[in-house]
Amino acid sequence: MMQITDLQKEQKITPLLRLGFRPFFLSGAVFSIVAIILWLLMYKGAINLSPLGGGYWWHIHEMIFGFGCAIVAGFLLTAIQNWTGVRGAQGRTLLVLFLLWLTGRLVLLMPSIFSDTLTTIIDLSFLPAVAYVLAKPIIATKQYNNLFFVPLLLLFTLANLEMHLAIYFPQTFTITYAGYAGVMLVTFLMSVMAGRVAPMFTANGTKTAKVTPLPWLDKITNGSLAIAMFSLLLEPIIGFSQQFFGIILIIAGLFQTMRWLRWRPWITLGVPLLWSFHFAIKFIAYGLIILGASYLIPEIPSSHMWHLLTVGGMGGLILAMISRVSLGHTGRPLLPPKAMTAAYFFITLAAIIRAFGPFALPEKTVLFIDISGTFWLFAFGIFVITYAPMLMSGRKDGRPG
Repeated sequence: MMQITDLQKEQKITPLLRLGFRPFFLSGAVFSIVAIILWLLMYKGAINLSPLGGGYWWHIHEMIFGFGCAIVAGFLLTAIQNWTGVRGAQGRTLLVLFLLWLTGRLVLLMPSIFSDTLTTIIDLSFLPAVAYVLAKPIIATKQYNNLFFVPLLLLFTLANLEMHLAIYFPQTFTITYAGYAGVMLVTFLMSVMAGRVAPMFTANGTKTAKVTPLPWLDKITNGSLAIAMFSLLLEPIIGFSQQFFGIILIIAGLFQTMRWLRWRPWITLGVPLLWSFHFAIKFIAYGLIILGASYLIPEIPSSHMWHLLTVGGMGGLILAMISRVSLGHTGRPLLPPKAMTAAYFFITLAAIIRAFGPFALPEKTVLFIDISGTFWLFAFGIFVITYAPMLMSGRKDGRPG
């Protein structure tokens, strides 16, 4: 139990800096709104911005390494406390990490502030810093099973590095392969975490028996995703086979579907915090299958189908997770604001429209991108409006965190 003196010390820290989920969930969600607005305007030529790497590079990079990695950092910096029993990063340490992330967003958007090389170094420094802060308590408490997340963050850094190298050495590194490697890393991480928490979340939320995990199914599901990820990450060295990649994605999607169906998603339909989580996993599972098919069937546009993973999978699962974690870690019951049900629907619609709209009516692509982007803004706007007061104030139960 935390002593009274520790609680008094805790009260001196501004609530936003008391645990990692607070600044990174809120700022990550706000940033995703800003980034989508700017991308929609840049895509249509309504504004003249020149971010590092150009608008297309910036959009891919920032939705993965700006938005996605902010949420990943917030989640891991919060979970580390449960894994190790050691107080998570807070106060000055957390502030330094947050400012490092924020500085990266600013210098990429306005690269004239520093040289391109210094801008790249600033952006690349965030994830290794988070990895260092995570590794210290894990190693100190010998919780080596959770050390897995440290090299994973370094793989994210490698994918990020490849994206930057694509600016400087486009003859060797490719924006799309490096960006897609980042997407597959996020998908892999989501799959691993879903396997850890989905059975428990489903059982607790529906008051039913917990499904017993099948280790072999988890290994094949996550292992196939890892192979797909490394095939993209190593593309500058080994090249890229569309057929191999497509087959691996379909295998990953089929096993992801098998695992998802074992979790009985149909029993969660009355619980928004649960069905939103399962809908996102569905997008990952079906998205992998459809995306894999797009690499085998030229008539299916891969560039649009990737959004089943990025908008439906990544956006949907992030929205479901941050709305749940934020409630639990601010001492509130697991009952999200009613408006969040609409937010979960909006992110689902955003994914379907972004992937299948341009496929069905290519001449209306700009319209579908506008509609999908607007639904994203609605979804994360609702989160920011309803959750900002929780994230910026102390826990309801007076406990630290």
